[in-house]
Amino acid sequence: MSANDSRPDVTDYRETVFLPQTDFPMRAGLPLREPEWLARWARIGIYDRLRERSGGRAPFILHDGPPYANGNLHIGHALNKVLKDFITRSQQMMGRDARYVPGWDCHGLPIEWKIEEQYRQKGQDKDAVDVVEFRQECRRFAEHWVDVQRDEFKRLGVTGKWDDPYLTMDFHAEAVIAAEFMKLVMNGSLYQGSKPVMWSPVEKTALAEAEVEYKDHTSHTIWVRFRPVGDALGGASVVIWTTTPWTIPQNRAVAFNPGIAYGLYEVEAAAENATATPGERLVLADALAESVMVAAKVEGYRRVADVPAADLEGLLLAHPFRGVEGADGEWDYDVPMLPGDHVTDEAGTGFVHTAPSHGDDDYQLGLKHGLPMTYNVEPDGSYRANLPIFGGEAIIQPDGKDGPGNVSVIKQLAYAGALLAKGKVKHSYPHSWRSKAPLIYRNTPQWFAAIDKPLADGMGEYGDTIRARALASIDRLVRWTPQSGRNRIHSMVENRPDWVLSRQRAWGVPLTCFVRRGVKPDAADYLLRDQRVNDRIIAAFERDGADSWYRDGFKAQMLDGVANPEDYEQVMDVLDVWFDSGSTHAFVLRDRADGSPDGIADLYLEGTDQHRGWFQSSLLQASATKGRAPYKGVLTHGFTLDEKGMKMSKSLGNTIVPAKVVEQYGADILRLWVAQVDYSADSRIGPEILKGVADSYRRLRNTLRFMLGSLAGFDEAEKLAPDQMPELEQWVLHRLAQLDHAVRKGYDAYDFQGLFQTLFQFCTVDLSAFYFDIRKDALYCDASDSLRRRAARTVLDILFHRLVTWLAPILPFTTEDVWLSRFPSESDSVHLHDFPATPADWLNEPLAVKWDHIRRARRVVTAALEVKRTDKTIGASLEAAPVVHVEEPEMLAALKSVEFADICITSDLSLTADPTPAEAFRLSELPGLGVVFELAEGEKCQRCWKILPDVGSHAHPGVCGRCDQVLS
Repeated sequence: MSANDSRPDVTDYRETVFLPQTDFPMRAGLPLREPEWLARWARIGIYDRLRERSGGRAPFILHDGPPYANGNLHIGHALNKVLKDFITRSQQMMGRDARYVPGWDCHGLPIEWKIEEQYRQKGQDKDAVDVVEFRQECRRFAEHWVDVQRDEFKRLGVTGKWDDPYLTMDFHAEAVIAAEFMKLVMNGSLYQGSKPVMWSPVEKTALAEAEVEYKDHTSHTIWVRFRPVGDALGGASVVIWTTTPWTIPQNRAVAFNPGIAYGLYEVEAAAENATATPGERLVLADALAESVMVAAKVEGYRRVADVPAADLEGLLLAHPFRGVEGADGEWDYDVPMLPGDHVTDEAGTGFVHTAPSHGDDDYQLGLKHGLPMTYNVEPDGSYRANLPIFGGEAIIQPDGKDGPGNVSVIKQLAYAGALLAKGKVKHSYPHSWRSKAPLIYRNTPQWFAAIDKPLADGMGEYGDTIRARALASIDRLVRWTPQSGRNRIHSMVENRPDWVLSRQRAWGVPLTCFVRRGVKPDAADYLLRDQRVNDRIIAAFERDGADSWYRDGFKAQMLDGVANPEDYEQVMDVLDVWFDSGSTHAFVLRDRADGSPDGIADLYLEGTDQHRGWFQSSLLQASATKGRAPYKGVLTHGFTLDEKGMKMSKSLGNTIVPAKVVEQYGADILRLWVAQVDYSADSRIGPEILKGVADSYRRLRNTLRFMLGSLAGFDEAEKLAPDQMPELEQWVLHRLAQLDHAVRKGYDAYDFQGLFQTLFQFCTVDLSAFYFDIRKDALYCDASDSLRRRAARTVLDILFHRLVTWLAPILPFTTEDVWLSRFPSESDSVHLHDFPATPADWLNEPLAVKWDHIRRARRVVTAALEVKRTDKTIGASLEAAPVVHVEEPEMLAALKSVEFADICITSDLSLTADPTPAEAFRLSELPGLGVVFELAEGEKCQRCWKILPDVGSHAHPGVCGRCDQVLS
């Protein structure tokens, strides 16, 4: 009570007031307490109990995109897994059987690279180690990080089948991956081709587009003269421009575009150090002639004539290295000029140097015109040893830095008189996201899945080719969130080349196929296609894992009685790990008892970069082997940035580590951050942002704590039906009916930011600042059996069940604490309950309109009183008895129909339609309302603190009539 309660003439009524009572602490202590809840959930087996009691419910399957098992979690992992947990928990509490099987990607180059590093540190040669022993080292490494990451994910409060996750290196998984691959062998989509692929000289393997990142790189750039054979063009040179000088030895053509205007230009004057000479003639695109002349330090030139496309087509040029000393005739071949739509006049010269072995456009042009492929570049990024002049020189060195290859080619071009100009350019260039080293396009024999070849597999409902099925799935079968994801992946699939499936590595699922010796790859019998062999491989992998492929005698065992082992070679490449993860639908959704009845997930959820990664590999793989996408919905989120919007990096020191956030604040704070960001865009996080999240959490926690305290001792006998309640309580029920719809709609739409803001605003504005503020008097001071107090407690009970369950998917630790504080139990949990059904007849729009009037009027009164509180005229609103002038009859009637003084928390209040006097307080945004301040008359009730005229005139000293009745 107040400080004057110690006066001898004041009776102490504190024991007669129903103040909130709860052991629920104001300070959360989440970092220390959350592990206790985790241990409790494991002890009572919540996840498995939910599965047992969800039989008969419609399943909801969020299929987990496997993180890579090679390091501690970063903040992007936390964002991803917490979003998934919001969905599985909310779908479960909305009446579905929401199963969640976490998984890990375990094969592939990142792990292999780590093991190789360990060998290098010991001075060991990886290639000298038995391949099975090496693979088992990789397996142990992956097992370690699976255990570490599992604990870190569980610490975030993520629920799932953690005791039985899926791993791509499990024997059954390896068997299924191999079986899915062998479907490509059988349906004809697998072929071996020699074409340029993205290649890492440092890692000595092909890379998929999803394994590539683009970073700024400074490249040599050169302008090179290609002179015509004979006297064509009057001896003028065709000039090409390239940022890859090292590809010039592999040149086989020069491309032009018939739609570009070309001209014949003559040099009139050049700088002293220029290679161009007066009188020299060059053929250039008109739009680029000036920029070329500037680069070549030409100080004067003139355009001599048009060069029609007809004069270019079929023209033969000499390779720049034709006849150079030491070339041994290597480049003494003609270079044809060929038309190509890929040539533009936006940069360069309007002519494109074409090396079919080192670029996709170049390869396609070469394919069309029968250009020969070259094999000048070795797996380590050096020229073949017997290549004249450049043999053995590195293009990319083992440390990822530029080798001497580019400079050697530039120097040789200068010696040959072919170098018109040189320079350097900083541009976006492909790098390996593992080694961070630059990549090259390199022609190598690889295994591909043909995505445009008709498949005779009887699964043509959505098309006969992988591409057709994938595009049909994108448009007809999948819900994309946000919708822009559809356009992104559609464009990628529509324009993508065949899928490069092979990797020249050791740690992965091998390409389980055999090829006939001495037969060309395009021959019909090149691949052994026999289901008996396939079945044996699958059985061996189920029993012993994919390591069995590498054990002595395996080929003979598999081919025994089917084919002569001496006639076949065993393919030793491993599958692209994206094929592994793309196949997870088969061994998780299809094969597991807790998978999907139709082998199709309701949702895949990953970062937006997975449109070119897991979403696409899963789509293509399933289109090839299942006939359609393995998912009905795809949800994407952005990346995580620091508070300034910068990308996080260790070098900048701006990384936010989930474990550190959990250690300082608790997992629920990190989860609340996820709920408050717009995950569809890039999300910012940092110390100041987390402080703001923690403040929101405290306000929410206080709301829950007030409910707990005010419900102390509540029992069923107190409950009232809605029609027995005062209007204020009926208005709260109306708001709950609205919220029930909004919350369910928000969770279904995965709009966590929107639904949390709705709930937070309700808790802080509608409840704490309005309803709780008003009803504290009734809860504390009314008789225990008064209708008003019973109604308030009934509504608090209803609020409790809804708010605590609605917030449970977002704040699982806190809501468990709140739930058990009220309903202590050894075996119960808030997470074993569904969202309560909310009667639709609680909606009452006329009542809502009326109370909107009341709340607007209250705003003016409380603002007027705040002025008086600020200038020290009063210390509390109960000292006031304002006169409220209301011009609008409808609003005046609404205010007169309720105890408006109680609603404004004043001791008295007068309502009048009289014109508002000049001295009245007004708010400009709420015209027609004015408040004239008056002090309340009477004495202060020593129990409820209202100032009323009747205080002191009752049996109990110093109290008002209401309190006297309660005390009696």
